[in-house]
Amino acid sequence: MAPLEVIGAAYSRTGTDSLRTALNMLGYKTHHMRAMFEGNGHPELFAQAYDNPEKPADWDRMYEGWEAAVDCPTVCFIRPLIAAYPDAKVILIERDADSWYDSVKNSIYKLSTVDEEEYDDYGRCLQRMTKKIWMDGVFENGEFIANPDAVKAKYKAHNAWVKEYVPQERLLTLNLNEGIGWEKICEFLGKPVPDEPYPRINSTTQLNEELPQLIDQLKPQ
Repeated sequence: MAPLEVIGAAYSRTGTDSLRTALNMLGYKTHHMRAMFEGNGHPELFAQAYDNPEKPADWDRMYEGWEAAVDCPTVCFIRPLIAAYPDAKVILIERDADSWYDSVKNSIYKLSTVDEEEYDDYGRCLQRMTKKIWMDGVFENGEFIANPDAVKAKYKAHNAWVKEYVPQERLLTLNLNEGIGWEKICEFLGKPVPDEPYPRINSTTQLNEELPQLIDQLKPQ
């Protein structure tokens, strides 16, 4: 299996699905939370890696068949992943913390409130994993709703940490509020600029329309 070549360090709702689509257009097979919802993942292994950071994790197994990875669960493991894949390039997309929080609250937060009994065994495992690891459990412990300012501070601290910790020659930082296009990404990855426009998908409205379908994928068939 080829190791990860591109690692997304940005939290969900910062254009990660558009980035996934863009990387696929550039020839990468890109892991994203959507793959997990489609049953293509190992939520139990990611949970174990989170619970036991001192133990070696089998990242090659968790990312088997993928060449790039963005969004959750990847964003929760940036430190070990850039160590495991030292040649991988890292892309961080920033966004204004207030608009980011509102986007999460009005979309993916709703998934965390679904009664896990509605899901099959895999779905329950995936939901437990996500609530446990995403921003160190702010969905699980109620902090996301109870203390928005603390959650926004964690979000900004994560972005600051990535910019300080990841070697600059391996890091591309983009800002969603300023618009994202092909030029910087393609130059960073050494890829030609596609003839097609940079993808802009998965708005809050679009995701909310899709949520019932995503939930149904995790229910007993």
